[in-house]
Amino acid sequence: MLSDRIKLTPKDILEKEFKISMRGYNQDEVDKFLDLIIKDYETFQQQIEELQQENMRLKRQLEEAQKRQPAQAGTTNFDILQRLSNLEKHVFGSKLYD
Repeated sequence: MLSDRIKLTPKDILEKEFKISMRGYNQDEVDKFLDLIIKDYETFQQQIEELQQENMRLKRQLEEAQKRQPAQAGTTNFDILQRLSNLEKHVFGSKLYD
C-alpha cells in the first residue's frame, strides 16, 4: 500500500526542528518552503484518499455487475442456438416442421 511507503506526513514536516548554526539557512525561507511542501502533501494525501475510495467503489460495482449476470458468463454459441431452437419450437410448434 502507498501509505506504507510514505515516510513523512504534513504534521512531521510542520514539526521538524532544524539545528541552527552560525552560517545556517535563512529560517524564514526554510519555513516558507516547508509550508509549500506541507500544502502539497495535504493535497496529495487528499487525492490519494479520493482515488482509493473511487477504486473501491468501482470494484464493488464490478462485483455487483458480475453477480447480476452469472448466466451470461458461461454462454456459448451452442447455448444460444439451443435456446433459439427451443424458442422456435415453442412459438411455431409443429408448423415449423410441416
